[in-house]
Amino acid sequence: MARAPTPPVGAARRAAWATLAGCAGFYGFAHALGDRTVGLYAIFGVLPLVLFSQIPGPARHRTRVLLAMVPVGWVMVTSGTLLAVRGWAAAAGMFVVGFLVAFAATTGPGPAGLSVACQLFYILPCFPPYAPGTLGSRLAGLTAGILLTALVDRLLDLLGLREPPPTPYRERLGRATAAVADSCAAAARGGEDVRPAADRALQEARPSRIPPAERPTSPSARDRALNHTRACVRHVHDQLDRFCRAPGGPAGPGDPATALLERTAIALRPVATGLTSGTPPPVGDDGDALRRAVAAFDAVRADELPGAPPERLRRDAVVRSAAEGARLAGQAAWIALGARSTAAGAGRDGPFWYAAVPAPELWWHRMRVHLTLRSVHLQNALRVATAMAGARLLVGVLGLSHGFWVLLATLSLMRTSAADTRTALRPAVTGTTAGALLAALALRAVGDVPLFYAAALPVVLLVGFTAAPLLGPAWGQATFTVVIVLMFAQLSTPQWQLSAVRLVDVLVGGAIGALASLLAWPRGAGGELRCAVADFLAAGAAGCRGVTDLLCGRPAPADPLRPVRVAMLLAEASYCQYQGERLLRRTADPPWEIAMLTGYHMLRGAELMLLRHGAALGTTPLSPGAAAELTFLADRVADDALRAAEALRAPDPPHPAPGTPDPPPHPAATSGLLRGAALHAGHVDAARVLLTVDAEAWLTGVAEDVARIATPVVTRSG
Repeated sequence: MARAPTPPVGAARRAAWATLAGCAGFYGFAHALGDRTVGLYAIFGVLPLVLFSQIPGPARHRTRVLLAMVPVGWVMVTSGTLLAVRGWAAAAGMFVVGFLVAFAATTGPGPAGLSVACQLFYILPCFPPYAPGTLGSRLAGLTAGILLTALVDRLLDLLGLREPPPTPYRERLGRATAAVADSCAAAARGGEDVRPAADRALQEARPSRIPPAERPTSPSARDRALNHTRACVRHVHDQLDRFCRAPGGPAGPGDPATALLERTAIALRPVATGLTSGTPPPVGDDGDALRRAVAAFDAVRADELPGAPPERLRRDAVVRSAAEGARLAGQAAWIALGARSTAAGAGRDGPFWYAAVPAPELWWHRMRVHLTLRSVHLQNALRVATAMAGARLLVGVLGLSHGFWVLLATLSLMRTSAADTRTALRPAVTGTTAGALLAALALRAVGDVPLFYAAALPVVLLVGFTAAPLLGPAWGQATFTVVIVLMFAQLSTPQWQLSAVRLVDVLVGGAIGALASLLAWPRGAGGELRCAVADFLAAGAAGCRGVTDLLCGRPAPADPLRPVRVAMLLAEASYCQYQGERLLRRTADPPWEIAMLTGYHMLRGAELMLLRHGAALGTTPLSPGAAAELTFLADRVADDALRAAEALRAPDPPHPAPGTPDPPPHPAATSGLLRGAALHAGHVDAARVLLTVDAEAWLTGVAEDVARIATPVVTRSG
């Protein structure tokens, strides 16, 4: 429920936005036309959208979103007005509205950024007096407020008062892709190692590092493809790390692996340029060139198979995997920038399955994935719905005269964990107390002088919410308290006790929010993350076995990676929420990021294996001996992953030790699998031998990642 911090320039614009739009509607209807109901709903059509919502994007997009909120607001106000007839009916409606609006966060930052406004549109009319006869005036006021919000937004843009636009996610990803391309080129030339710079750029492109409103977390094909591009670029970077660590490096400029790395760097550069500029990369040129380079590399590998050392076989397989990852990154970026893929993998069981699926089906698929108690989105929705419904019932039982403020406090102060809710409650109480005292003094000193309150309201709105980001949340709460008191002082006879009522309501609402956070998933994403990441690893282990069965010609599910993708979505949601929670951690975090990267390696490596060798499945089966050894390796890697998953589920999971070196290569470096591939290369079809080598490189890479999860711990405090 917390909004992201707003920069000072953006805060000044937002304060001017709220002041101009809100006061125009309030004064125009309540004072000029004498209709207090329309005036009240006009200003409440403005304030939630401006002060409690996030609508990113250019002006035209914001206008479309605001206009789309008109029918949504009608539904909310109508429901609240009609259900106010009974307290239990209003509470039941509050539960349904609270759940649906909060659960809509599964569909991305757009609905999540508007969730508070949607709920406030229901909350305001769901309290007595029960007056269905005023529904027309309420709807007229709300409509006028939303239209004024859109109009003033465009007016401020025309006057040059634009909020500094955030850096688009695709530009961050473009910079990371360019950095990885530089790493590939440097590794091919044997020049300075620039992988640390690429790693930092990839870290900056992680969704958990991006402001919530800018994250590519919607179910749309565009956002899915942006995440897919990032995962593929990360795969290239990780394979490059393996290449640089592996023994038997390139012999010189004429080494085929060096040439393929150079071709990989060339193919990544137009992807980076396209992401930065917003123009689809020319897949037809560089993608085809990279495909031809990979085919030529495979031909060289086949010729050099007899007697090749295991280290060389694996190194070449790693380089080839990096090149394939770059090729998939180009296809994913093409989709992300507005095209639709017609290449391999766009089918229902391929990695780009989302490119051929209608948008409504993508949205339904995402919501269905999160219809489980293992989802932090469902947990948050149930917590919000229960707290809001309970607050509405309590307001009716206690007969509180300004119950709207109780629910507003519950909604605005409740966080996704008990610790964060408690942290938010302190400045809220402090600010509300200060604001209530200031407003009470003003009411006591001025008395019944509506002109004073009418003149003070825009000043407090403008100055208070401009300074709020600089002075902290307590200042914002104090400002909002004074604004509410000044507004209601113009609608009825002002009484200084109104400030005390506001303070009591905030205390009651905050207590309800704190109690809900304490009773329902009090640890927030921290409690769910260990299970979600462990499930991701367990699903990845099953996926490794399933893909290996397909490669060996044994029966397996048509798409053994579907459960892995579902587990990945749940783990990503938990990790993003965990990163945004202000938890006081006395020790280092468990290796969540390493575990997530291991799951990605399982999934993306498996996708590459199926795409590379899918056409040959069932037609060129492995020899019984090679199939048995590959199955043994897959089982061993899967068992290691399952043990790591169980370790993460434990009450005291492993923690990474700062500065601990990477684990040694997997023992399969000298296994019979690679020795046999080189020894029998002249007697077995080369495609089957290369299949074995590529699968071995993928599985041993996963094994090395899994070993990093179990690194010894060094406890640190702070």
